[in-house]
Amino acid sequence: MPEGDVQSDLRERPIGDLLKELSTQTSTLVRQELELAKAEMTEKGKQAGMGFGMFGGAGIFGCLALGALTACIIAALATGIDLWLAALIVAVVYGAIAGVLALLGRNKTREAVPPAPEQAIESTKEDVQWARNRAKAASR
Repeated sequence: MPEGDVQSDLRERPIGDLLKELSTQTSTLVRQELELAKAEMTEKGKQAGMGFGMFGGAGIFGCLALGALTACIIAALATGIDLWLAALIVAVVYGAIAGVLALLGRNKTREAVPPAPEQAIESTKEDVQWARNRAKAASR
């Protein structure tokens, strides 16, 4: 149906019917946008959960590897200096690395934006723009 026929058809209908239809379409649209947002956030949550689980596993094995490496470094240093001094040197180096990583992590966390249903927000903006354009066209 051409655009002109739709406008003339809308102008012939009573205002009450048009308002009722607008209300129905608006509530349907809002409901659909909320469903889209929920689906999008659910999917993001599942992906984040799997990622966090994998990070946890990597952390456990990383700690085990670091323990073995630490024992190796202390044993290697202990060939030339006292054992306690070798352990202290390794602990200080690890502490410095931990401090640098903590600062970098804090900065990256501050840069992160909160998760948002991007598709739902974008389609809602498009729907609002479409409704404005239709309202302008109908008032002419």
